[in-house]
Formats: sequence, structure tokens, C-alpha cells
Amino acid sequence: MSQSLRASRSLLARTTRQVAPVARRSFVTTTVRQADLVQDLYLRELRAYKPTPTKPSDADAYVQKFSAPKPPPSPEDGNIAADLKAYETQEVEVEGQVASGEAAPVEEDWLEDEDEEPAAH
Repeated sequence: MSQSLRASRSLLARTTRQVAPVARRSFVTTTVRQADLVQDLYLRELRAYKPTPTKPSDADAYVQKFSAPKPPPSPEDGNIAADLKAYETQEVEVEGQVASGEAAPVEEDWLEDEDEEPAAH
């Protein structure tokens, strides 16, 4: 009988928990922050870091000195008269005309289709 009483008591406890949940108050406690040694060392070194001041002479190794390019020669320095005479004696080439001493070029019809044979009339 004691076993049946225990069984009925546990069954009754289970059913009451499932049917009507009991509201309970509880306190949530947060854990105390433990010191992170690596993070503390890192932050301390960051705060203590002082960058070295830059000097104007530091850029000399990375920058080339500017030198102005050589100016182009003046047209007055050249022989303008000889250049003009060579231009005037130059033979004029016109498209479609045959130059002296050359054979007439054979004109080809570039739009003609090579696969088609001309139809006999």
C-alpha cells in the first residue's frame, strides 16, 4: 500500500505541474567579471603607445627630386627653308590615279560571293 500511495502522490504532483504552473520568484545573479589578463595587458600597452613624431626629412627616401624636363627644340633652330623645299618638290599622290612607272592595279569586286556561279543567259 505504501507503494501505491507513493505512486499516486507522484502522479498527483505531475498532473498539478502540467495543469497549473506555479509562478515562482527567483533571483538572477550575474557572475563577477573575472580579470582577463591578456586583454588587460593589451589595453595597457595600447594606452602607453606613443608614435614617433615624423620629421620632414623622413620623406626623402620615398620621394624623388623634381627636375624639369628638357624643353623641345624651337622651330627656328631647324632648317625651315630646306624642309619647305622638300615639301614643295614632293610628288602628289591621288587615290585612283596611277603613279608614273607603275602598272595599273587590278580592281576586284569585294562584294562578289565566291560560292555562287554566274547564271548563264
